[in-house]
This record gives sequence, C-alpha cells and structure tokens, in this order.
Amino acid sequence: MAKRVKALNERREQLKAGIVASTAKRRRNITNKNEVGDKVRSVLDSLKMVQGEQVVKAQKKLVQAGIRSKDLAFVVIFARLVLPLVIGTTVIVGVYLLNWFPDWGALKRYGLVASALVGSYKAPDLWLKNKINKRTAAIRKGLPDALDLLVICAEAGLTVDAAFSRVARELGKAYPELGDEFALTSIELGFLTDRRSAFENLANRIDLDAVRGVVTTMIQTEKYGTPLASALRVLAAEFRNERMMRAEEKAARLPAIMTVPLILFILPVLFVIILGPAACSISDTLIH
Repeated sequence: MAKRVKALNERREQLKAGIVASTAKRRRNITNKNEVGDKVRSVLDSLKMVQGEQVVKAQKKLVQAGIRSKDLAFVVIFARLVLPLVIGTTVIVGVYLLNWFPDWGALKRYGLVASALVGSYKAPDLWLKNKINKRTAAIRKGLPDALDLLVICAEAGLTVDAAFSRVARELGKAYPELGDEFALTSIELGFLTDRRSAFENLANRIDLDAVRGVVTTMIQTEKYGTPLASALRVLAAEFRNERMMRAEEKAARLPAIMTVPLILFILPVLFVIILGPAACSISDTLIH
C-alpha cells in the first residue's frame, strides 16, 4: 500500500511540474532519479545500441506490468544484451572446455548452448509478459464490479473525476491493481488539460480490450454528452456475462483435465483398497 501511494503521489507531482514549469524544467522534474537506470542508459548510449522505438515499446510493457519507472526500460534492454553473453559464455565454456556432460553427443551439446542463448535473451520479455498477464487477469476480474460502482456514482450526481476517485478507494483492497489505475486516471483527469489523454493513458496502461471499450465509451460521453450511467450499465452487464462464460468454459474443460490425474493417482489407490484385502486373504489361504 505504501508503494502504491508513493507511486500515485509521484505521478501527481509530475503532472503539477508539467503544468507549472517550462518545457526544459518540465523534463528535468519528470525525469526519474534512478541511478541504476541512468548508468545503464549511459552504457547503452555509449554503445549506440538504443533505438527510440525499442525504448518506447519496453516502457509500454513496463507500464502494463504495473512498473511506473520508465528508466527500467533501459535495464530490460541491457539485460537482453548482457544475459546471453554471460549465460551463453558460461554454458559454452562449461560444455566444450570443462566437459560438463562427457556422455552427450555433439547434437545435444549444441542444443543446450542454443537453448541457453535463446532462453537468456527471451528471459526479460517472458518475465514482463508473465507480470502483464497476471495483472491483466486481476483487472479483468474486478472490472464488472468497478463499472457497477461507476454507474452508482454517476447516478448519484458525481463527476467523472470524483467517480473514478471514489471507485479507486472502494476497490483498493479487493482489486489493488484496478484501484491504482482508477486513482491514477482520477489524478490525470484533474491535472491534464485534455481529458481525452487521461482516458487514452488508461487504455495504454492496461492490455485489455474491455478497458479500451470503457475508454471509448467515456470519450464519446465526454464529446457528445450522452448519458454515462446507461452506457456503463450496458458495459457492466456485458462484462459480467463474459466473466460467467469464461467460468463455464473452465468448468466444461474440467473433466478432460481431470482424466490424467484420475488415471495416475486415484484409480491405483482404489484398486489397492478394493483388491488389497482379497489379495491378502488369498495369500494367507495359499500359505496355510
């Protein structure tokens, strides 16, 4: 909770700096004072291995994973460069010079080296993808409840900013990821000059089609003045039906998934319990 509050306060201060300060001062204030990220950035700049598109893509993935620091994008890029060199060199030296696996043939050794190189290169991306998937699943789970609360707030007469802030407080304990995103959106709605940018930032931070649909609805209601509560009520019902369909799909797959554990673990125990006493009686009869 302390880390989440600190991240939101830092974002509020960044937005204040962006509104009050000049362009040059804004860049200095928004830049995160991350020493590790600065050192890695300087190394990559000296090697001339950083591309703008690559950095933007890594930053977007970090934000979707719930990591606010943009400087860590350079750490991810640096890890893609360093891990194959370190792990690949270690495996090559161990396999071919230190003879770790003397019984292995040339094909197996080559496969081990290739797997180590490819796996170490893909490791940062796999780690990021795993965090994004877990976070997206948690947000997807709490989105229908959040929309219901938004409908209640809209019908009570709250503004969009106040509605997002209230929903973020209510959902902070049950769905902390979604609460963080709604709180950050509430802050951006209060500070950014273009409210559309705040909604688009929400869609960019969450890799979920349902959130994009909510953002599109919010933008349309802001632009055309259509009733917000009715549109959100329809979206909430749709997302709840979708969640129920996913649960039914998992339940339908359960018999096929349980077949292998049933054969390997449950049936042998049943055979032992049922046939064990009979086998013991037969053995005692034959012995006597």
